Amino acid sequence: MKKLMITFLLMGLLLTGCSSAQTETSTEGYKIGVLLSDAGLGDESFNDSAFKGLEKARDELGILFDYKEAPDGNYEDKLNELVAEKYDIIIGLGFSVQEALEKTAKQYPDQQFILIDGQSDVDNIISITFKEQEGSFLVGMVAAMTSKTGKIGFIGGADAPVIHHFENGFIEGARYVQPTIDIMSEYAGTFDDTQAGAAIADQYIKNNVDFIYHAAGFTGFGAIKKAEEMGIYAAGVDIDQFFVAEKTVVTSMLKNVDLAVYQLAKTLVEDGKITQKSFALGLADQGVGLADIRVIQLTSEQQAAIEKAQEAIIWGKIKVTAEKGNGQ
Repeated sequence: MKKLMITFLLMGLLLTGCSSAQTETSTEGYKIGVLLSDAGLGDESFNDSAFKGLEKARDELGILFDYKEAPDGNYEDKLNELVAEKYDIIIGLGFSVQEALEKTAKQYPDQQFILIDGQSDVDNIISITFKEQEGSFLVGMVAAMTSKTGKIGFIGGADAPVIHHFENGFIEGARYVQPTIDIMSEYAGTFDDTQAGAAIADQYIKNNVDFIYHAAGFTGFGAIKKAEEMGIYAAGVDIDQFFVAEKTVVTSMLKNVDLAVYQLAKTLVEDGKITQKSFALGLADQGVGLADIRVIQLTSEQQAAIEKAQEAIIWGKIKVTAEKGNGQ
């Protein structure tokens, strides 16, 4: 169930969802290598979004790409394989790969690396981060507007700074609408366990929570399915997860990793290199956003409030903090 069967056409070769597939050597076009984050391809979230951006870059820009997975956590070996395969840039997805990526980058100072979801000071690493707290603020508003019990819940995959962005934004957004709302929060300790996500969701529901938001990868998939089973609402993350549970997913916090990856590829093609050292992408940059609201019907006043808050965040009138604990 975990993995979706993925197929794509690359230089005349039919590749399946296999982490060891290698790109055919070519003297034409730029080549991008990618090390996926822990949950791997088929997570219907972070990795799949990045993969979508690479496919678009391949189809529209002629980029060649290949990817590796490291389900055992041995990131360095996979990164060394990518270096040996001679890519123009190598992307490491997720904060968990940062230590290995920095070590590898120092060993190969002439190779350009990109870290997505982390900030690095290593000279040959470009850092891309997202202001997840801004998009999550809007999800929190929707949750507070939707909840009938006055109890909502957040599930994180790992107790890590980037996941705190989602949690704190969600809390601030909910309390912006309803200052006294009761918010439960728990970390599963994994992004790859649907049963763990379902168990947390089940406990929440027993405590009268009627809206769940996750930042937990495939673990969150289990939470959404449990919410559907028990007849409560949920919000997806990273991509529009409405089709995971069409009676349950009200909206999703879009983390446009696909757009970021595509824009990097476009810069590489047009300029021959990427010179900017870091990017921090929020609502103003279309780095994050809110998916269409379905399942429920907001009032015109509620919809206007969300739009007004979004504009206020973009213009700095509402400052959503990323630090865990703010507003809790």
